[in-house]
Amino acid sequence: MQEFTFKLIDDNGTYCAVQYDGDEAEVTIPSTHNGQPVTILFDNLFRGHKEITSVTIPDTVSVIGGFVFDGCDNLRDLHFSPNVEEFWQYAFVRCGIEEIALPEKLKYVPPFAFKDCKNLRKVVCNDGLKEICSWAFEGCDKLTELQHGPNVSVSPRAFETMDKEFYKNN
Repeated sequence: MQEFTFKLIDDNGTYCAVQYDGDEAEVTIPSTHNGQPVTILFDNLFRGHKEITSVTIPDTVSVIGGFVFDGCDNLRDLHFSPNVEEFWQYAFVRCGIEEIALPEKLKYVPPFAFKDCKNLRKVVCNDGLKEICSWAFEGCDKLTELQHGPNVSVSPRAFETMDKEFYKNN
C-alpha cells in the first residue's frame, strides 16, 4: 500500500506531498494530484519508514524538505528528479543511502543534509553545483569518494567529525 496526502500550494497551484502512509519497500511518488504537478516533498515525509529500500522522485519535484528520509535505514536506491533545485537541512539525515548522484539543477548542499548517513560511501556532484556547506556530511564516517567540479566551494567544516585528510584531498 502506498498512500500520500497532498496540500495545495496556493500561490502556484501545485501540490506538496505532506504525508506518506505505506508499507512497501519500493516507493514511487506520484507526479500529479488532482491534475496538477507535485513539486515539493514536505518535511518528515518518509521519516522512520525503515521498510523503504527504493524511492523514485518524479520530474515534477523541485524541492525536498527537511528530515524527508530521516531514519530510512534500508534506503539504498534513490532516483532523483533532474529538476530538484533545493534540499533543506537534514533532508537525508540518518538514512541508509550508500551512493548518491546529486541532481543537475542543485546549486548547493545545505548544512546537515546528509548528517549521520553511516553507509554513505560515494557522492557524485553535478556540474552546476556551487557550494557544499558546513556540516553537510557530518558523521558520514564511510564516505571515501566525493566527485565535484573545480569551481565548487567546499566548506572545510563540510566533513566535520571525519578524517581531516579526506576533505583536504577533496
